[in-house]
Amino acid sequence: MYVCVCNGVTDGQIREAVQTRGCDSLRDLRRELGVGSQCAKCARHARQVLREARSAAPVTSVSPMQGEVVQYWPQIA
Repeated sequence: MYVCVCNGVTDGQIREAVQTRGCDSLRDLRRELGVGSQCAKCARHARQVLREARSAAPVTSVSPMQGEVVQYWPQIA
């Protein structure tokens, strides 16, 4: 579904930006995809999709002691 009609950005593109580009805020989405940079009517929905994507994505960390990648899955209440 289109979230930002002005720039033709879909919810799938926002989810992909969170997962692959590390977008973590509306500011990041604006920089990467242009979301909210025109009329900004999409900002509320874009934030909602961003929150959903962040809660569904694992958090990856590298252990400084052993150099191995560790994934943490966020708890959903």
